[in-house]
Amino acid sequence: MNRKVQVFNDTADRWVLKPVARNYVRFVPKFMRRGVSNFFENLTYPIVIVNQFLQGKVGQGFSDIGRFAINSTLGAGGLLDPATDAHLQLHNEDFGQTFGKWGIKAGPYLVLPILGPSTFRDGAGSLCAAPMYAWRYSDDEWIRYGATGLYGLDTRASLLEAEQLISGDRYTFLRDVYLQRREYLIKDGQVEDEFMNDSSSDDDASDKSR
Repeated sequence: MNRKVQVFNDTADRWVLKPVARNYVRFVPKFMRRGVSNFFENLTYPIVIVNQFLQGKVGQGFSDIGRFAINSTLGAGGLLDPATDAHLQLHNEDFGQTFGKWGIKAGPYLVLPILGPSTFRDGAGSLCAAPMYAWRYSDDEWIRYGATGLYGLDTRASLLEAEQLISGDRYTFLRDVYLQRREYLIKDGQVEDEFMNDSSSDDDASDKSR
């Protein structure tokens, strides 16, 4: 089922999403694209703040409140990023990570239509985050659908360079990268390096054979 959904996603991406994203990068000046990215990053940052506190990261939570406040005011509603210049670090937390911190298993790997790689846990996390997208509460349909489309376009454009790293079987590559990255985020980078562990085991075996 996952592979069939990915075929659908790849087809939609090849004929619609990717060409639009390429033209967006080609014709829209970089400073404007950076402003769009900053705006949506700031607009969705309350999700990060909430999950910092849910994970017990109180210090980072208050730091992120400060980051959100600075960028929302001095940053012209988030178009600029003065908080980074003020040395307030950007963090990446979501409900899927919080559920992982709480010990909830990832469940089966899923490929969602258009949205792409996910798991049962991360899908549930996305549902929890959905009400926190502020533009969805606008009475103006143009704002709701326009903001959703621009948010998706900005996200797709940001992946144009990264997708050049894909090699081998596309489905397997994306699945493995997605699951490894999620584990890395949930454990805050404290993950074991299997390659180093294998190398260490080989070295130990060589020492013993001597």
